[in-house]
Amino acid sequence: MRDAETILNIIRERGSRKLPLENIYRQLYNRNLYLYAYARIYANDGAMTPGATDETVDGMSIAKIDALIEELRYERFRWTPVRRKHIPKKNSNAKRPLGLPTWTDKLLQEVIRMILEAYYEPQFSSLSHGFRPKRGCHTALQEIRRKWTGTIWFIEGDITQCFDRIDHQVLMAILGEKLHDNRFLRLIGNLLQAGYLEDWQYHKTLSGTPQGGVVSPILSNIYLDRLDQFVEQKLLPLHNRGDKRKRNSEQQSLRKRARRREKAGKFEEAKRLRQQAQEIPSGDPNDPNFRRLRYVRYADDILLSFAGPRIEAEEIKQQLAHFLREELKLELSERKTLITHARTEAARFLGYEIRTRHQNAKRDKDGRRCINGQIRLQVPIDVVKAKCRFYMRNGKPIHRSERIFDSDYSIVAQYQAEFRGIVEYYRLAENLYRFSILKWMMERSLVMTLAAKHRTRVSRIYRKYKTVIKTDEGYYKVLKIVVPRGDEKPPLVAYWGGISLRRKLDAVLNDQPATNFNQRSELLQRLLANTCELCGSTDNIEVHHIRRLSSLKKKGRKEPQSWAKLMVRRRRKTLVVCRQCHWDIHTGRSIEQKNSK
Repeated sequence: MRDAETILNIIRERGSRKLPLENIYRQLYNRNLYLYAYARIYANDGAMTPGATDETVDGMSIAKIDALIEELRYERFRWTPVRRKHIPKKNSNAKRPLGLPTWTDKLLQEVIRMILEAYYEPQFSSLSHGFRPKRGCHTALQEIRRKWTGTIWFIEGDITQCFDRIDHQVLMAILGEKLHDNRFLRLIGNLLQAGYLEDWQYHKTLSGTPQGGVVSPILSNIYLDRLDQFVEQKLLPLHNRGDKRKRNSEQQSLRKRARRREKAGKFEEAKRLRQQAQEIPSGDPNDPNFRRLRYVRYADDILLSFAGPRIEAEEIKQQLAHFLREELKLELSERKTLITHARTEAARFLGYEIRTRHQNAKRDKDGRRCINGQIRLQVPIDVVKAKCRFYMRNGKPIHRSERIFDSDYSIVAQYQAEFRGIVEYYRLAENLYRFSILKWMMERSLVMTLAAKHRTRVSRIYRKYKTVIKTDEGYYKVLKIVVPRGDEKPPLVAYWGGISLRRKLDAVLNDQPATNFNQRSELLQRLLANTCELCGSTDNIEVHHIRRLSSLKKKGRKEPQSWAKLMVRRRRKTLVVCRQCHWDIHTGRSIEQKNSK
C-alpha cells in the first residue's frame, strides 16, 4: 500500500503536466490517506464540534477508517446533511450561514481536498492568492505594491453572494473536463446536494459550495479559476499594448523654450519654464498606443488596475460582468463594483486602502521625480476607530469586565496577542503609526482591567509591572508578568508592549503556511502501536480527544484522575485508549492505570 505522500506526488505530477486524472476513486481505499488527513485536521477546534449527529473526532480509530473505506468500496457511503448555524459578519450586524459537517464527512472531505489540491494547484493562476499554500493576503498585497506602478484607475470587483451562488452543473462540468472518473465525480456531486439542517428542518442545496466544508475552498478556487483564465487569456492581451509611453509634446516644448531662453541669457525665464515642465508628466498620459491592465484575486475579492482612459475601464468592467453572468452564472454587484481614480481616491482591498503616489516635490539626487505612480498601502482610519471602539465607552478607555476572572498572565497575554495580530496584518502599511492610538487605548483598558480585578489604582498596577526591555528595534517600556513554575520548569512570562510600529516591506503573512508534516507523526505512531496507554490492552483501540488542556486544570475541580494527569504531564490533548477505558473516562469511573509510559 503506497504512502500518502507518494500518491499525492503522482497526482501533483500529472497536474503539472495538465494530464487528465483517472481512477481517482480507487485511491479512496488507501488507509494511509485517511491517517494523513486525520493528522492534519484533528487539532482544529472544529474537530470537537458536532454536526447533525453527536460524532466528533473523539473516539477516532483505525476501525472507523476501515469501515468508511468499506462503505466507499461498495458505494454505500452517504453524506450527512450539515448542521447550519448563523454567525455575525465581521464589522456588521448581518449574519452569514455556517455549515457544520459530521466528523466522518470532514475526514473524507479532507482526503478529497488533498487530492484536488495536489492536482489543480500546479495549474492555478499565479494571480490567485486565496486558500492556497504559501499564499495569502500579504502575497496579494505585495504583488500590487511591487508591480502596479503607474495605475490610473482601480476596478474593485465584488461578486454578489459568490459562494452561495456557485452553479452545481457548471462546477461539475469544469471538474469533468480533467477528472475522468464518474464515481469520484458522483461522490462530489452528492456532497454538493447533501442539504442542510436548520432548526432541525431539512433543506435542499440547489447551488453553492457547503459553507464550513473542508473541501469548499478548493472547489471555489477551481470554479473561479475560469475567471482567472478569462482575464489572463482574453482581457490582459486585449488591453495591454505598447512598451513605453511616447514623450509628452507639451513638456518637450517647454524644455526647448527653456533652452532658447537660456542661450539668450534670460536665465530667470528659463528657470520658470523648467519648473513648469517638471510639473507635467514626461510621458503622454493620453497616448493611444499605451495601455496597462493588471489583475489579482483573493477568493471572491477582485481588483484590477488600469492605465488608460476611464471609458475603457468601464468597458473592462462590463466585459468582466458579462463573462461572470454568461459563463459562471454569477453576478457582479453594480453597487459595490467601483471604478476609483487611483491618485485622488483610495480603493479598498483586503482591509487596506490602496492608491498611487503623486508628489512632484519629492526628487532623487539628480533632481528627477522618483515616487510618482508608486503604490501606497495604508491603514484605513475607520479600521483604527473600529478596533478602538471595542476598548472604549463614551470616547474613553474602559476595563473589560468579562476578563476580570482570568489570571493576570492570561489578561496580559490576551491583550498582547490581539494587538500583535492587528499590527502584523497591517505591517505593509506605510502609516502603521496610526495604531499608536489603539496601543494607548488598549494599554489603558488593560491596566484598568487589572486594577478592577485587584481593586486597586491604575498607578499601582504600573508600579508593579512596568519595566524596560531591549528588542531588535531598541528599548521599549512594557508591562511584564512573571509566573514561577517551580525549580524544574522556566517561569511563564507575558508582555504588553515591545511591538514596533515600523513598516516592514518584506512582511509575509501566509493564510495557509506550508506544512512541514511527517506522515508518521507522534499521534499516528501511538495509534498504530495499537496499545491502550492506560491499561495495556490491544483490543478496540480509540483516541480520546479533548478541546483544550486547560479544561483539565481548572480551579475548584476535584483531584483529576490518572488519565487526566497523564495528558497534563505529556501536554497532549489526545490519549490512545481501549474502548472500555474510553467509556470509563466519559462516565467518570476510576481507571487503574497500568501503563503510563
